[in-house]
Amino acid sequence: PCHRLVTVESLKVLQCGDPTGNGTGGPGYTIPDEPPTGLADAGGGASVYPRGTLAMAKTSAPNSGGSQFFLVFGDSQLPPNYTIFGTVGAPGLAVLDKVAAGGGDDSNSTGDGGPKIPVTITSATAG
Repeated sequence: PCHRLVTVESLKVLQCGDPTGNGTGGPGYTIPDEPPTGLADAGGGASVYPRGTLAMAKTSAPNSGGSQFFLVFGDSQLPPNYTIFGTVGAPGLAVLDKVAAGGGDDSNSTGDGGPKIPVTITSATAG
């Protein structure tokens, strides 16, 4: 399930992959970070994760990624600490745009909360 939609100016992501569906769970293990290279500099220690990026979510601790990941539906500014492992194709971006347009419940803060349109990813393909 996708539990978090962020629609603020500098961060436009849908976060998924928590087996509990609420953002607090994980797989019981962590994976090493693989910081990306080649991202555009956004200033202030941030990089631009471009629309269509698929990257691992993590805590502020090193090597804390697990099962959670995020899909970027609009260029987003983040520290270059999130492992990029794929891209979202045009059909997936169309779905992300619809979910983003549906908005979130602002349960974390304005522009940050659960998506109002429920999303569960059931399959993905490598291409």
